[in-house]
Amino acid sequence: MLINEQALDLVFKGFKTTYTDAYLQADVHWDKIAMAVSSTGRDETYGWLGQFPQLREWVGARHVYGLEAHSFTILNRDFESTVAVGRNEILDDKLGVFKPAFSEMGYLARQHPEELIMGLLAAGFSTACYDGQNYFDAEHPVKAADGSLSLVSNVQTGSGPSWFLLDTSRAVRPLIWQERQPYDFVSMVEANNPHVFMNKEFVYGVDARVNAGFGLWQLAFGSKADLSTANYKAARAAMMEYRADGGRVLGIKPTTLVVPPALEEQALEIVNAVQNDVGASNVWSGTADLIVTPFISSMS
Repeated sequence: MLINEQALDLVFKGFKTTYTDAYLQADVHWDKIAMAVSSTGRDETYGWLGQFPQLREWVGARHVYGLEAHSFTILNRDFESTVAVGRNEILDDKLGVFKPAFSEMGYLARQHPEELIMGLLAAGFSTACYDGQNYFDAEHPVKAADGSLSLVSNVQTGSGPSWFLLDTSRAVRPLIWQERQPYDFVSMVEANNPHVFMNKEFVYGVDARVNAGFGLWQLAFGSKADLSTANYKAARAAMMEYRADGGRVLGIKPTTLVVPPALEEQALEIVNAVQNDVGASNVWSGTADLIVTPFISSMS
């Protein structure tokens, strides 16, 4: 192949097509449990976290909620993946050898939010959220109608693999996916570029500026106890009792169960099986969508 600007443009388009095809075909679940937010700067501060401006009877003046009462800042992070293709490989028309590498690059780029979102969920037992407590904690402070403070739990303790019950039915989700710069396929192929000139290779890669953060703890329940019918029932009951400051019921509806591969069988028995292990009707069948992901296994 004659190496000139037109040929290099065709090579770039070919690699990008391979990358894009794999990117679009990769199966992900993060968008089911996290809300996507466009970022316009180095970070974003979510001042509305912890506020639930529910309707009240209009007596006297409006009651204006201050959204700055709680805040949580997510700092954007830079990520990249880069490969080099030797000039001779292009000259000798060996481009097919590199297609699997660019296909894998696309697949991994699509999976990257999954890795960050699920990894953050799994780290919630030891990572603080907007109220200063760990995301999964037994002492989230909530004010009652009379102004008294109570401590509310969204966690079950234990020593087994972690599993999570989430309410993903609202516009606000348990987790936040923040995107300043989407995953972009780029290249460095200019003949006068010092790297290209000195190393006799062209560089291709993907980069992004993104991050993941916690949303509302009230929409999530984390457990390290056995994934049993009794513990699943208890987690659902606890979530549906959550209240906002002031004592108003939040109307939480657990919709999604997230488990590592080690708990797939137990999860299927609880939320998919029509009958339980003694042959009776399984009343919990269909009560939650199931997500099985390896990205929470290392943190469990």
